[in-house]
Order: sequence, then structure tokens, then C-alpha cells
Amino acid sequence: MATVIVITSGKGGVGKTTTCASIGAGLALQGHKTALIDFDVGLRNLDLVMGCERRVVYDLINVIQGEASLQQALIRDKRSDNLFVLPASQTRDKEALTLEGVEQVLSEMQDEFDFIICDSPAGIERGAQLAMYFADAAVIVTNPEVSSVRDSDRIIGLLQARTRAAEEGRKIPEHLLVTRYDPRRVDIGEMLSLEDVQDILAVPLLGLIPESEAVLKASNQGVPVVHDDQSDAGQAYMDAVRRLKGEEVPLRFKEMEKRGFLSRMFGGR
Repeated sequence: MATVIVITSGKGGVGKTTTCASIGAGLALQGHKTALIDFDVGLRNLDLVMGCERRVVYDLINVIQGEASLQQALIRDKRSDNLFVLPASQTRDKEALTLEGVEQVLSEMQDEFDFIICDSPAGIERGAQLAMYFADAAVIVTNPEVSSVRDSDRIIGLLQARTRAAEEGRKIPEHLLVTRYDPRRVDIGEMLSLEDVQDILAVPLLGLIPESEAVLKASNQGVPVVHDDQSDAGQAYMDAVRRLKGEEVPLRFKEMEKRGFLSRMFGGR
């Protein structure tokens, strides 16, 4: 049976799609058959980040409405035989995304995959709520800034109230992923510290992704940054994947905050 994980946040632009692609690719690299589903009907960016935009023929809505089979719509990743993408529709209305349709698709995928990663649209509208409804676990992505953290707090409330698990009196595991972390900006008070974010949200930390040019470069090339194991962001995402699987992995890249502080103490920047 597949584990369904929703990648969510309240605010747009925090790195949900990058995170979905990298966590999915990381799981596939470790031998797990993984599917990524884009729930952002009308926009659709996951296929771009995965580099398969030219191979999209059918999408999630086509499958829900019986216009194509799941096998016709799933796109196998060029880099990993274990990784598949189910794109969103760019032309359909969000109302075409139904609870019954999503349940049908997930049910059909349950026995075929180890992990199903749902890339949620920003905010709390229909697509976001359907992306999280059937989740077995959630990764809440936030930037270390007040507005992003506040919106993530609202999403946590939805996860605890408007999922199938909540209706059944259960609580799904929640994981916090802090992205675009810049220790130098933390030092000068332009950005919340990791401790600040954790204190506000009170969700177990899955990972800390540093601000990195490698993320933009990878997105433009259509390659999940986790494949760039020489970059700090790629390594940080793989650390997060390992923690998601239950491994004990030391937190990296936050140490730059301490080096920045010491450099200031000794007169440098």
C-alpha cells in the first residue's frame, strides 16, 4: 500500500513544487516506486520542474473524467524508472477536481506505488483541500518570514480538521520543511531564525533547505535539485528524504549561522 504525502503551505512561492520534485526523486533514487501528482489545476508547474512538459498528453482531470486511463496519463521520469508524474490540467476549471475523482485515482495507484506525493496549490482553496484530504502524512513548506509562517499555521489547522484522518479521529504525521534559509540574513534580523519558526509552528523539523542558486538552475533545466549531490540544496533535500523514511540524520547548513556570527565578532562579514 502506498503512503500518500501532501506537500503543502499557505503561501505561494515557498518551494512546494521544488520540494515535491526533490522528495519524489530522492525516494525513487533510494529504490521506492514513487508517483508525483500535480493538483494545481489551471497552472501546472510540476511537469516543468520535472522536465517532462513536452511529454504531457493526458492529465489528472482526463483520468478523473474517464477520458484517459491512469497508465496513459502517467509520465515515466527519464532519469529514474521508479518515478512517475501525473500532471495537472492547464485548461480545465478547478471544479472538475472532485473528491470522488481524487479518491478513485489514489485507490487505483495504491497497490502500484510505494509513495504518492501530492503537490498542493497555494492557499486553502479546493485544490489544496483535495490534495490533503486523503494524506497519510504532510510536509509543510515554509520560508523563514512572518507571512509565510502565519499562512503555514493556518494550513496546519486545516490538516488537523479537514482531512479524512481528522474525520476519523486520527492525526496524520506533520513534518516541517524550512526553505530558502539564509543564516546571514538571520544574523542581521531580516529573516526569522529556525528556532523562531519551530516555536511558532510546533511541528517536527524534517529539513532545512539553504538559499541556493542551485535550486533555480535545476528548475530551469527541468531536473530536481536533489540530483545535484554537489550542491548544498541537493544534499539538504536528500537529508530530508532520509529523515522522512525514519533515519536519524544530523541537521546541516545551519552551522553557517554560527560562522557568520563568529566572523562578525572578529570584524569580518
